Amino acid sequence: MAIFLQIENLTKSYGDRLLFGDVTFGINEGDKIGLIAKNGMGKTTLLRCIAGLEPYDSGNITARTGLKIGYLEQTPSLQPELSVLETCVTGNKPLLEAIKAYETALEGGNMEELTSATEKMDATQAWDYEDRLKQMLTQLGVADLNQTVGQLSGGQRKRVALAKVILEEPQLIILDEPTNHLDIPSIEWLESYLKRARVALLMVTHDRYFLDRVCDQILEIDLTQLFSYSGNYAYYLRKRQERVEAMGAELAKVKNTLRKEQEWMNRQPQARTGKAKYRIDAFYDLKQRAAVDLRERNVDLSVKSSYIGNKIFEARNICKSFGDKVILRDFSYTFARYEKVGIVGKNGVGKSTFIKLLQGILPSDSGTWDIGETVRFGYYNQDGIDFNPNKKVIDAITEIAEEVVVNDGAARFSPSQFLQHFLFTPQDQQKLIAKLSGGERSRLYLASVLMRSPNFLILDEPTNDLDIVTLGILEDYLANFKGCAIIISHDRYFLDNIVDHIFVLEGDGIVKDFPGGYTDYRDWKQAREEEEKALKAKEEEKQRKNQQDTAASTRQKPVTQRPPKLSFKERKEYESLTEELEKINAEIASLEAEFNSGQPIGDISEKSRRYNELKEILDEKEMRWLELSELA
Repeated sequence: MAIFLQIENLTKSYGDRLLFGDVTFGINEGDKIGLIAKNGMGKTTLLRCIAGLEPYDSGNITARTGLKIGYLEQTPSLQPELSVLETCVTGNKPLLEAIKAYETALEGGNMEELTSATEKMDATQAWDYEDRLKQMLTQLGVADLNQTVGQLSGGQRKRVALAKVILEEPQLIILDEPTNHLDIPSIEWLESYLKRARVALLMVTHDRYFLDRVCDQILEIDLTQLFSYSGNYAYYLRKRQERVEAMGAELAKVKNTLRKEQEWMNRQPQARTGKAKYRIDAFYDLKQRAAVDLRERNVDLSVKSSYIGNKIFEARNICKSFGDKVILRDFSYTFARYEKVGIVGKNGVGKSTFIKLLQGILPSDSGTWDIGETVRFGYYNQDGIDFNPNKKVIDAITEIAEEVVVNDGAARFSPSQFLQHFLFTPQDQQKLIAKLSGGERSRLYLASVLMRSPNFLILDEPTNDLDIVTLGILEDYLANFKGCAIIISHDRYFLDNIVDHIFVLEGDGIVKDFPGGYTDYRDWKQAREEEEKALKAKEEEKQRKNQQDTAASTRQKPVTQRPPKLSFKERKEYESLTEELEKINAEIASLEAEFNSGQPIGDISEKSRRYNELKEILDEKEMRWLELSELA
């Protein structure tokens, strides 16, 4: 198996802080590798170092000669003035010029220009590229190739950048959070594509199903070191636990030995006279090894909900449209106490609009929401923090409350104390919000939502930018949450672990209430599609058999009489059609001669339109002429 990339003793620091040290691993042809670490441990930095976008302190990165690497950033930087097509074909000027010339010639109708453009498309093999580009962007939910990047949402930009990377056909693809901002159908398409693709893959993602189904190796950055696991995510979880337990046992053994050596070191100096110097050196080595802190620093979500009454909310005949686009059509539902609902559907179908209608952020066109008096919403918006980026973390939280009172007054914290539950050290609290990483911003936003002790959580894509460990803690919190929750998420694992049932927004205002998690719904949907496919195949087979039986019966039936002759009216029509066909063929031949003459053609657009029109008329009249000729 060919070695694509070799990383040896790679070390990277920011100031006094070591992100990772002496990292060594290789990427071989066909490897599918997932990189895991808590937020802030250097996942993105390691990817950028390997992609050549960021320097490292020491070590070596050796790539095979001519290795083509494609890199998808977590937040892609694209030129806003370029179209989707221009963005995807950047770097291949002949291909771009061929496709643009062909599109222009089609619109202009000039046959000479169209012929020339067609030849360029053939020469650059642009036909295949354009078809693949359109198919891939359609799968990812981007339909308009001529739309400028500046007009796209953040999620659409991520899709365009992803399509660009894949279409460049690199041998090694490096992906940083590729599933963020993708809807579930797009994620499942990408998952299927990467499983089949004959490329090497190194990626960071928090989507655990994605890791499980795509990756055959997991790398973890922990305690500034890199640990490798030859298996998928489920295998990694088992082996990581074994590693942590083994390290804990080893640390206990080291500390026990250290106590004995400490007694020896505490004796009078003369007692050590003549003792081997290696024992003293070994003592200091033990002391350093015993200082390793294996305690997990995790987000503390011990905040409980405030009291919630029996009446939650009732939706009665809610309707909402934007022009011709229907979001809800006569939606009615009564929400129960402690109920947890997931919302799924393709991007743009109206998931975020639904929860904004519920909270009164957007008005309904008709219908009513009846909200219980004790309901206290906590809204986590997918658009992220609405804080001033030039404020410090501590100042932003202090502006919300000078004292954080949670669990119905049972616990009180200062803003600084409360932030430490979300892994913001006193030093981190002095950071400007603009300087926070994506994961830190998500944790700060989560803190700002939970500090109000809501009893009805509305979470719109809460899993974006959270690391896997924090996701697990959030799942545990929601599973034991004594309140209600509505969760919009593309994280299938997250939905399966949390929700009681899901609302499937199918489009055109249709909301299907399905009992169970996303995987239950997906299995049911696939089974239904297979049943429909089998039923359709059975019906087609039945029709084919009937046609065969009819044909056989017709062949066996003796001819007892001559088919009826043409009526007077039909004979007149037959004679008229014969004359018309001669005239149409003559006009078509004249136009073709003019097109092929090489001379300038006046009003080419009108003549092209007339030529196509005559072709359609000819087909129609020839069909009728054949029908009548059989009876003549």
